[in-house]
Amino acid sequence: MKRFKATVVAVALVLAACGLAEEGTTTTTSAEVDTPTTAGATPPETTDTSTGDTASTEPEAEGPSGDPIVIGAALPLTGEFADTGVFVRDGYQAMVEYWNENQGLLGRPVELIIEDDASDPGQAVSLLEKLITVDGVDLVLGGYPGSSAAAQMAVAEQHGMVYVSMGGHMASFEQGFQYSFGAPPLMGQWWYRGFFDFLETLPEDARPTSAAMMTANNPVGAAVREGTLSDLEAAGIELVMDELYDLPLASAEPLVSQAMNSGADLFIANSFFPDGVLTIRAVHALGYQPKAILEGIGTLIPSWEEELGDEGDYVFSGTAMHPDLPFTEVELLREMSNELYGTTAPPIYFMFGATWADTLAQGVEGAGDIDQDAIVGWLKSNEVCSFGGCLTYDERGLPEPYSYLVQVQDGVPQLVGPGDVTVVDPIYPIPWGE
Repeated sequence: MKRFKATVVAVALVLAACGLAEEGTTTTTSAEVDTPTTAGATPPETTDTSTGDTASTEPEAEGPSGDPIVIGAALPLTGEFADTGVFVRDGYQAMVEYWNENQGLLGRPVELIIEDDASDPGQAVSLLEKLITVDGVDLVLGGYPGSSAAAQMAVAEQHGMVYVSMGGHMASFEQGFQYSFGAPPLMGQWWYRGFFDFLETLPEDARPTSAAMMTANNPVGAAVREGTLSDLEAAGIELVMDELYDLPLASAEPLVSQAMNSGADLFIANSFFPDGVLTIRAVHALGYQPKAILEGIGTLIPSWEEELGDEGDYVFSGTAMHPDLPFTEVELLREMSNELYGTTAPPIYFMFGATWADTLAQGVEGAGDIDQDAIVGWLKSNEVCSFGGCLTYDERGLPEPYSYLVQVQDGVPQLVGPGDVTVVDPIYPIPWGE
C-alpha cells in the first residue's frame, strides 16, 4: 500500500488517503490496521505543520480496535456512468484507508463494501437494499448518478439510514426525507448558475441572444434543463431549440445540425461523458460556431481531453467542487491525487467521493455513535467543514444554492468564476479558427 505524509492538518477527519482498490464487481476495503504515517486530526490552530519537529518526539497513536464499522455503497463501476463512478469509488476507498491508518471511526476499524450496479438505477436500489437488510451494514454512502441517488434515497429513508451523496437533484430533496444529505450536492438546477452570472458582467451587446438545447432524457438531464430554462428566461435569451434524446446516444449530428440551423449563438448540451464527447465532435465536424457551449458533466473528468484533445477546449460547465478552490484542505487532496493518479490536480469526482465520506464521518464522530438519528441531528445543527469548504444543511439536507463556473482551457477544466475564486479568466466568445 502506498503511503504519503500529510503537509496540512485539517479540521475533523478531513485528511489524506492513499491506494487504489482493484477493479471488480464487489470491492471490500479491509479493516486491516497499519501504524499511522500521517498527522492526526488536530485542529489547525493547535498544530504547526511547517516544522515537523513533533514527528520524532510524539508517541505513535494507537490504531483502531474492536469490531469493524461496515459501510456499504453501490456505484456504477461498469456501464455508461463508470467513467465517473470509479472516481467516486476511489474517494470512498481513500478515506476508509486513511481512517484505518489512524484511529478509525469511534476508535473502531472500518470496512467498506462497494457493489457494482452496472449503471442501472434498478440494480442500485436492489443492491443498497441488500447491503442494508442482508449484509447488515452499519452505514451507507451514496450512489451515482442522480437517477440512482434519487432512487436510493427512498430506500435509505425507509430503513432510517443516513445517506450522503450528490442527491437526486431538487425533486428528491422535496420529498420530506430526513436522512439524506447533499454534501455537497450536484444540483442540476444550479448547474449553469455561474455561467449566467458571468454573462451579467458582459456588455449587453456581447451576450448571446438565442439558445439551442439538447438534453439527456433522464432525471439528471431533466434537473439541469429545469434550471437552465429559468436561467435563460431571466437572462432574456430566446430558446429556439429544446430537444430530448435517449441514452445511449448513437449519433449527435442530427441534433447538432438542428442547433446550427437554428442560428442559436449559445449551444447547451445537457449530457454525460460519452454523449458529450459525441456532441462536441459533431460541433466541430459540422462547423457549428456558437459564442459559447455549455456541457453537463463530461468536461469534469480527465478522459475529456484524452478523447477530444483541442476540440474539447472552451466548453463551460458547473461544479460544486474544484481542485483550485482556496481551501487549505484541498492541498491534501493534491497529495492524494499525486499518489493515485500521478497528477497534483485531483479529479473532481474523486473530490466528491472523499467529501461525501468525510461528511458522514464527521456526523458519526460528532454524534459519538453510529445511531442514525443522532448523526442526522448533528449534521443538521453544525457547520460541516470539508474539502469543499464549510456548509450548513437545512431540513431538506441541502446547503444554500451555489455553483462554480469551469471552462476547459488547454485540456484542463479551469476555475473561471465567480470572481472571488477565479483562477484564470473565462475565454468568451469561443475563438473559432484562431
